[in-house]
Amino acid sequence: MRRTGRTTVAQAKAFEEVGPKVLLDYRCAALDLTVTFGRDAPTVFEIGFGMGEATAHIAALMPETNFLCCEVHTPGVGALLKRIAEQDLRNIRILQQDAVEVIDQMLLPDQLAGIHIFFPDPWHKKKHNKRRLIQPPLIARLATRLKPGGTLHCATDWQPYAEQMLVVLAAEPLLSNTATAQRGGYADKPAYRPLTKFENRGLKLGHGVWDLVFERRPPPTATSASAVAPSPAGSPSGSGLG
Repeated sequence: MRRTGRTTVAQAKAFEEVGPKVLLDYRCAALDLTVTFGRDAPTVFEIGFGMGEATAHIAALMPETNFLCCEVHTPGVGALLKRIAEQDLRNIRILQQDAVEVIDQMLLPDQLAGIHIFFPDPWHKKKHNKRRLIQPPLIARLATRLKPGGTLHCATDWQPYAEQMLVVLAAEPLLSNTATAQRGGYADKPAYRPLTKFENRGLKLGHGVWDLVFERRPPPTATSASAVAPSPAGSPSGSGLG
């Protein structure tokens, strides 16, 4: 589902000139990332990039990494296309499509090096909390798409949402928290994530920002798998000694 909106003249020009090189068609088929980006490189999947300020900054900072970005808001897509042209960024591809559909239809298990979800809509009212993006079913899907050792990085400036994120992420068995308990489970802001104008304004007003960085657990080793394997039928589970 796409959300239309008023685009500027510069954004419309970016759609015409940059769009054909960067915008991908949605299809019910797995995406070959090597073909999509023209190279074999680690790929980060971003959900909801807003106006693309942070996305462009990170992509410029990490030219060795591919960025596959989802956004349904047309002016936001236009703004990022404009930044791509201005900064000559070659490691970004955009899908103007609902991220859940992309995850389900176009991404393969163990395919991504990272996932970024920065400042999703907090849906402040309690009756609307169920509309929040970070929910167990989505996180379960995303966790399978990460390679072992890949990271899922979420950020929010709404504390109740941060608390919900922490509960949901911690409950996903494929993920482990990279932050220490001393920090309450929240991570320091990674150096690659910039302070946006919106975020900087909030910080000056005393608002907090919470980063959560979880890592895909490695697959179980043969030793650990055998340690939890059930005993053969008819065999005692213990020594039988009292």
